[in-house]
Amino acid sequence: MSDISLIEELLNLRTYHIEFNGHLSNHVKHAVIALAGLGASPVRIREYHDDYARLTPYGYGLEPPKPSKHVITGDNWTEFVGKRTSFWAYCDHVERQVQAIGLDAVLARYLPVLLPGWAGAFTHATIHLGWALDAGNRWMAIEGIAYMAFTYVSCHPERVVRAPDRRREERAVDSLLRIAAAWDAERDALRAWVEGLVADTASGAAAAIHPELMRSGLQYRIARMLATGHPLINELPAWIDDQPIAASWEQLYYVATILYLAYPGDFVILHLLTSLHAMEHIADRLPPDLRRQAVVCFWIGMLSIVFSRADFPTGATLAALHAQFRDTVDPPDAAIDRDWAHTVARAIAEEEEHNPKLVYVLRRAWNRSGRRSLYRIAASHFTTTPELPRSFEQPPND
Repeated sequence: MSDISLIEELLNLRTYHIEFNGHLSNHVKHAVIALAGLGASPVRIREYHDDYARLTPYGYGLEPPKPSKHVITGDNWTEFVGKRTSFWAYCDHVERQVQAIGLDAVLARYLPVLLPGWAGAFTHATIHLGWALDAGNRWMAIEGIAYMAFTYVSCHPERVVRAPDRRREERAVDSLLRIAAAWDAERDALRAWVEGLVADTASGAAAAIHPELMRSGLQYRIARMLATGHPLINELPAWIDDQPIAASWEQLYYVATILYLAYPGDFVILHLLTSLHAMEHIADRLPPDLRRQAVVCFWIGMLSIVFSRADFPTGATLAALHAQFRDTVDPPDAAIDRDWAHTVARAIAEEEEHNPKLVYVLRRAWNRSGRRSLYRIAASHFTTTPELPRSFEQPPND
């Protein structure tokens, strides 16, 4: 990484709130880690950090810390989970716990409760924690645990049912293709069901969602899907139970990247990759009996996020991508190295911080997978900052 002291300085800052303009997540520390991991100069990292704080790509600046409404203690910390309140009080509580028993013990104590809510805040709380663990920064990890409590929206792993024995030969990509085939068979009905679900804002399940997420649009769709579930989401594939956890992470990188290549540059699907990187780092720090639960929660949340779009890539598209990339690796070649150098340079120059994060994650996946070509190809498909919905003309509900 570039200039360790600068990185630590920026990750240790307590200058800005974790969100701005309501529920928009403060991504600046994620960008610092990605830029440093890509070899950006200290000057560029500092420039990016200060420019983002002054004016994010959404057109708003970061905000100062907000006062907490409650004091968070060991006795009441679960009472306010998911209520979007008292973030800094959560930080204070988690920091005291880390000082008393250490970060790994805090993760082991708090993550069994928080893991099911990993997709809250459109996965950004999980990204904050997982990328902090990747960077080895204690304060940012404290923020991440607090943010996961602040934004918790359960994926309901208690609803899962085990897959029939006939599916024991499946791997993650086979499960993805099976679900795509189910969408192909009922695409119009499934689209109508999702849109009807999202349009229903009066039922008990909808009323339980924090009103700030209604203002979001995207986060409301995801929360509504997480709350409701679907048999295709709730069926737990046998490979999650049967194979080593490391194999599941590798297969999840493959299927998330296949999904991204089906919608190249898609802002929503990109988050599956950056949050997968985070979840793997979180799981690596958990006791062995919790690591598989992280895989379970990621699978449920990933499908819920894709379903919430009221769309799913066709089986033909996914099968074609799988056929193209399943055995394709990049040979040692100067042209390949130049291609990566060009992509990294583009990422470092980007204003949209999701792009250096994408390149950072996929270059790591490419290296550790034996140079599988799909990761290099996917890394070149940059996203753009989405336009905010008209609901943002209304003030936040926090």
